[in-house]
Amino acid sequence: MENTKWVSTWANATSIITRQVENYTKDITLRYPIKSAFNGSKLRFGFSNFCGTESITITSATVAKSDEKGNLLSDTTAITFKGKESVTIEKGIEIKSDEIPFNINSDEYISVSFYLKDFTETRSAVLVTGPLSKGYYALGNNINEKVLPVEKMKSTNWFYFLNNVEVLTEEKNKTVICYGDSITAQSWPDYLAEKCFENYKDTAIVRRAVCGTRILRQYECIQYDSYGLKGSNRFEREISSVSGADSVIIQHGINDIIHPVGVENNVFRPWSDLPTAEEMIAGIEEYIRIAKNLGLKVYGGTLLPIEGWRTYADFREKLRNEVNEWIRTTDKFDGVVDFDKALRDENNHSAFKNGYDSGDHLHPSENAYKVMAETVPESILE
Repeated sequence: MENTKWVSTWANATSIITRQVENYTKDITLRYPIKSAFNGSKLRFGFSNFCGTESITITSATVAKSDEKGNLLSDTTAITFKGKESVTIEKGIEIKSDEIPFNINSDEYISVSFYLKDFTETRSAVLVTGPLSKGYYALGNNINEKVLPVEKMKSTNWFYFLNNVEVLTEEKNKTVICYGDSITAQSWPDYLAEKCFENYKDTAIVRRAVCGTRILRQYECIQYDSYGLKGSNRFEREISSVSGADSVIIQHGINDIIHPVGVENNVFRPWSDLPTAEEMIAGIEEYIRIAKNLGLKVYGGTLLPIEGWRTYADFREKLRNEVNEWIRTTDKFDGVVDFDKALRDENNHSAFKNGYDSGDHLHPSENAYKVMAETVPESILE
């Protein structure tokens, strides 16, 4: 079959790294192993400095076939930008590389490696975990090394700058976007991707998720700026840049409910940040409007149980239930993924089922994340 369509096989959101004294890096190689959902004949890469406060320069970058640990199995191919191996990305900007001739098969891993020679502000990044989400960094220029030197390297779940990998593939292939906060930045999209590798080989699962992010508010302080951009500063940019997208699953809003505690308890979390159900629903409706205008099908994911979380209160539970009831009953979605129903205790719908709580009463366990992946209807993946 002829390859005529660009489709994202992997993607992440871009946010702000947790603020530390060490805001810069130098003379370092980043390497990210990525499993391809599709056969293809060309690759293209997205790099983002959207959250940066100054320009950054990628000195050089390569791609090669690899194993899941980033050990290269082929010679490297240079990734270029308007014909050049180096590129400077201004603050607030996202770019795409040139098209790279590269034959790849579904289920194969590639590793994207790039070298940062000079002092580089490492602000544009996102924290992601799951069985398919692992990166590495090594001191020095190692982009062409088959194996990163063990004494100079470490693993990382922070994904810096690289935020999209596209394959030139067959017209039948498509992508489903998982959009949300820390629950989606953790494992369930990876388990859903593994399901597609086995059973739905025309579909890739990509993640646009940021820990701590809210629909309606964002923090303007270094204490919490890593909690990311609010929905109006994220959603359209993130989903519109996913090539070949067919649909989006939205599982977002729990942080709007649990964060506000009053300035007497936390100066950055006033009660005025607590939304009404109507305000949250309006924010989700704006997501739906944007996605529909982009030609995407939209699926609503219900908000998970929170009883036992450190800010749990009856009024928060009432708000969660009101939003979930709207998600379940509105005709504005193309369908609903009822994550809440799948994970909640049968006798206490405010709490997780036994074994489904990771321990903090907010984030699911790994077994529960697998259940979330299984809860996604097959009709979305077919």
